[in-house]
Amino acid sequence: MKAHDGMYIGGAWRPAAGTDTIAVVNPADEQVIAHVPAGTAADVDDAVRAARAAFPGWAATPPAERAARIGALRDVLAARKDEIAATVTAELGSPLPMSQAVHAGVPVLVAGSYAELAATYAFEERHGNSTVLLEPVGVVGAITPWNYPLHQIVAKVAPALAAGCTVVLKPAEDTPLTAQLFAEATEEAGLPAGVFNLVTGLGPVAGQALAGHEDVDLVSFTGSTAVGKQIGATAGGAVKRVALELGGKSANVILPGADLAKAVNVGVANVMSNSGQTCSAWTRMLVDADRYEEAVALAAAAVAKYVPGERVGPLVNAKQRSRVRGYIEKGIEEGARIVAGGPDAPLATGYYVSPTVFADVTPEMTIAQEEIFGPVISILKYEDEDDALRITNGTVYGLAGAVWAADDTEAVAFARRMDTGQVDINGGRFNPLAPFGGYKQSGVGRELGSHGLAEYLQTKSLQF
Repeated sequence: MKAHDGMYIGGAWRPAAGTDTIAVVNPADEQVIAHVPAGTAADVDDAVRAARAAFPGWAATPPAERAARIGALRDVLAARKDEIAATVTAELGSPLPMSQAVHAGVPVLVAGSYAELAATYAFEERHGNSTVLLEPVGVVGAITPWNYPLHQIVAKVAPALAAGCTVVLKPAEDTPLTAQLFAEATEEAGLPAGVFNLVTGLGPVAGQALAGHEDVDLVSFTGSTAVGKQIGATAGGAVKRVALELGGKSANVILPGADLAKAVNVGVANVMSNSGQTCSAWTRMLVDADRYEEAVALAAAAVAKYVPGERVGPLVNAKQRSRVRGYIEKGIEEGARIVAGGPDAPLATGYYVSPTVFADVTPEMTIAQEEIFGPVISILKYEDEDDALRITNGTVYGLAGAVWAADDTEAVAFARRMDTGQVDINGGRFNPLAPFGGYKQSGVGRELGSHGLAEYLQTKSLQF
């Protein structure tokens, strides 16, 4: 795979400050496919300086011109869709159809939505005798995860650019090649030098340096809740704004009267997508006692269609595979019943885990409380709607979820009582304009749409 041996800073590829590199491994065959620089605090400092120097000019650029540049970026991403998909497949292990449709396709939609928003957003409002100005917050430090390597970049960078901010990106060390392609796309789209900058590196080194840099005005992080707490503490010490999109343990609630077969099949597909490496995955399936065993049988049959190496890719690395297999073993230890899959490796090569379904899961079990981040579903039984709500809201997370009912009105009534940031009603489709983010320990702030743009703005009022 093609890889740059430097950092993209100030509109050019520059040599890294150090000599250490990071090996990029294809998780499907465990082979090294490339090396990228392991950035240092010096690289981060250079990138932040470039972003700071570019900020006044980009902030003063009329929104219509910023919109045009974001639109050009969208067009470049669309034109390079096949290359992006192949790169994601190589470094993440996602099956190519998934990479084409989701990993390469969705970022085009999101970039397009911000091209439109930048042109139409009300950056100035009148309230009584005051004019309220919505101004860019400044230099943004964006730290993105490996599970949706391009989508998470675009979901941060596009609204930041629309707001008039400049950006330094530190992508996940497992998937840096997709980030390098994005840097190329920003250059091809004609972004001014320094508006977007890229530093590859390890989280404890480059990520920490970016989060703690005194000249970064806002840190936008997507990843684990544990790391999010660390970044929040670092930013809080400098009274710096943060946007944190963290973990989840989302519930797929199937109410009596819902189409059980559809709800189970869609729920299984939701978790198996991206090999379960999705923070918003509906990993807890809640079914009423009368239809519980029928749901278990349906889920086991549905999971059997997800064959590792075909419809389900590997996990991103050996550590993640070990972690997920450990959770499966923990579920068995605590008394849950395996009806599909298990901890044994399904293939001799690659970081694969068998798609797994647990029945007889109780709310206090580890697999019902902690984020597993793999192709593992826990099916829980409830007695009535109040019991279902208690189980649904009974974790430290609140990122996403789903409700299935005989009609939308019933489903919406239940969803209104859920402590979570986004709920799909009877299979509602993805909407790139809908705000995404969580309650409780699932994070702070929102991404996508106008709410995502607002994260990168600060407010000034003029009274006259």
